[in-house]
Amino acid sequence: MAEQISLQGRVPYRAGGFEPRRIPAAAAGTLLGLLAIWQACASLGWLSTDFASSPVLIVHALLALIRSGELWSHLAASLRRLAIGWTVGTLMGLLVGIAAGLFTLFRSPATAVVSALFPIPKIALVPLFIIWFGIGEGSKLVTLAFGVFFPTVINTMAGVDGVPRNLIRMAQSFGVPTRSIITKIILPGAMPAILSGFRITTSTAIILLVAAEMIGADKGIGAFVLQAGNLYDTDNLLAGIVVLSVIGLVVSWVLGWVERTLLGWR
Repeated sequence: MAEQISLQGRVPYRAGGFEPRRIPAAAAGTLLGLLAIWQACASLGWLSTDFASSPVLIVHALLALIRSGELWSHLAASLRRLAIGWTVGTLMGLLVGIAAGLFTLFRSPATAVVSALFPIPKIALVPLFIIWFGIGEGSKLVTLAFGVFFPTVINTMAGVDGVPRNLIRMAQSFGVPTRSIITKIILPGAMPAILSGFRITTSTAIILLVAAEMIGADKGIGAFVLQAGNLYDTDNLLAGIVVLSVIGLVVSWVLGWVERTLLGWR
């Protein structure tokens, strides 16, 4: 028997588990390759820079905005609105989502309200919020908070529902206080779903931010992009879009760091 096994050789390992790894060099190479193709098409005249600009012209526009200080004034206004609106909507969504996930009294009303209002396109409500709260900062912050609130509630409820009930019953049988059960069992167990929801809500907040600033704002990346588009200034228009992309990448990196910090126990 031993001779047969040795002749057959070792059995190959098949339990890879579908665990894809990130290769930073491949990601950077893909982006650089796309930019190189874009620049080559523009340089060879295959792509009209009057309609799509080119990476070199966009970089020149960004440098000019940085030197003039115009970029920082628009960026500061957008980041302030994004931070306040997202934070308010997230905190309210967490409170409602946790309450609906834990208590019967809140679950049915919260589910009914979320089911009725969540499908409404939030961009369509921007004019209504301007009527209610004015064309100033109030309407923009309410738009962001409203758009962030509902996905946060849904993901928080799903995270709480996903916590194994055997752990909760075990803690209750040992007389663990309710507050400790919530803070030490339910919230840590729901945290992966909550943090995944944050990635969705930050993207939603950036989209709503641009829409709100385009409708009524003097400062902000959305207002800057709209102004550049009205002037057919594709260099500055695409420079503003690049800034929005960078904001999204930075936010995604921050959320990844938060996930690695808070979910290191997994």
